[in-house]
Amino acid sequence: MRYGQIRQSVLGITNTMLAKSLTQMEEDGLINRVQYNEMPLRVEYSLTKKANSFLPILLELKVWGEKNLR
Repeated sequence: MRYGQIRQSVLGITNTMLAKSLTQMEEDGLINRVQYNEMPLRVEYSLTKKANSFLPILLELKVWGEKNLR
């Protein structure tokens, strides 16, 4: 996804917070950042294998929350 797409999908996030979060996730090995040296500059983000392995756990937490926190 591109930065603008991510920003639109996360309601209420500021540019500063999104930039910091993306940098931290990249440092933690959760996302890949690819910069294309073209004009205008284009950057794309994708999940790493490490992040994808965590998705089933997050989905289980979501299901638990829906059952128990209503």
